[in-house]
Amino acid sequence: MLDRLSHVSIVVPDLEAAAERLAHAYGMVAGEILVNHEQGVRITYVTLANAKIELMQPLAMETPLGRFLQRNPGGGLHHISFAVDSVAEVSATLENSGVKTIGSATAKNVHGEPITFIHPKEFLGVLVELEEKPSDLPHDPN
Repeated sequence: MLDRLSHVSIVVPDLEAAAERLAHAYGMVAGEILVNHEQGVRITYVTLANAKIELMQPLAMETPLGRFLQRNPGGGLHHISFAVDSVAEVSATLENSGVKTIGSATAKNVHGEPITFIHPKEFLGVLVELEEKPSDLPHDPN
């Protein structure tokens, strides 16, 4: 059911500085900076051969990501994301097996795709995002 890694997400205090650090030290090139006002975040992606690294900077400190950054001023790993064909179907299957998902049923990522989250207590201490990306459609390289 969760067999396609989409991305690993890192919260950073300065998106441009983080992208520059990855480029300079590791040769990783970040794409266009995008804004998701609904989620309160600026985002860019580094595309790898098998997944992406998502860099996120909160738009305000009063958001969940802002509070994460307050607790971790240097930034850090925020979540891992799995691509699924249907967020609604996978969420229902998980909930039927006793796994609780969190977040709004209408939440969307920066590309407008449905998302939801699995609480860290449900997945070995790691926040997990489920991101709808049907396997028969091409995946967005950003």
